[in-house]
Amino acid sequence: MTQTLEIPSSERKQSVDLAAVKTRQQAMWASGDFAVIGTTLQGVGESLCEAVDLQSGSRVLDVACGNGNAALAAARRWCNVTGLDYVPELLARAGERARAERLDLELVEGDAEKLPFETGHFDVALSTYGIMFAPDQEKAAREIVRVVKPGGRIGLANWTPEGFIGQLLKTVGKHVPPPAGVASPILWGTEARLRELFQGTRSIHVARKDFVFRYRSAAHFVDVFRRFYGPTYKAFGALDPQGQARLAADIEDLSMKFNRGTSALAAPGEYLEVVIER
Repeated sequence: MTQTLEIPSSERKQSVDLAAVKTRQQAMWASGDFAVIGTTLQGVGESLCEAVDLQSGSRVLDVACGNGNAALAAARRWCNVTGLDYVPELLARAGERARAERLDLELVEGDAEKLPFETGHFDVALSTYGIMFAPDQEKAAREIVRVVKPGGRIGLANWTPEGFIGQLLKTVGKHVPPPAGVASPILWGTEARLRELFQGTRSIHVARKDFVFRYRSAAHFVDVFRRFYGPTYKAFGALDPQGQARLAADIEDLSMKFNRGTSALAAPGEYLEVVIER
């Protein structure tokens, strides 16, 4: 399953109201309850902290932290951690989790494209399936590089275009088209695009990994994502009953194409684990 992903030209980007796109994105991620799904991805945050060889006492920023997976993983390693997101509802979930584990975590409402921190303030910046959704990819990349000190590291987990979630987003887009002129978030899951976004950094190491989505069945996966995952929650809400049935059927078919389970769904979702040296 391959596809060609277009990067909008600067002229096209200028004609797009990115502020309006961002406002719609905020509403999308605040809908449903992403934390229900987000908590299942906790292992990705743990793996990313190990990939960047996180040292205790480091100043760490989790960009677009959602309900806090990477931030909490860093806090468990005795780092000084700040989690940033532009969705207050997700920050509230991250705060609940931190308090439950007695972890010290600073949470800041803010924009990945305009980070409210001084240049070089952090030793490490992380993002698990977060920064990749920023509408202005170049600006978000420049910002995460800016706030990391020279010699520091940036760790990213990004869904690949050909993987399960990349194909899920493509499937949803066939039923409810994304905003025209905005680069696809799954471009962050291609090594070529990462090298464009982070040119000038010392090194970029990319490893392909899988997160296995484990659900009772393909129908169960559709039900959970329909109710709790912002992109699919909003997509179903935008369709009439017949359109909803078609989208549900397409997602269920896609789930079964990736399924390697026998008695239950076990669908590997490929992502890039990225370590960038500033």
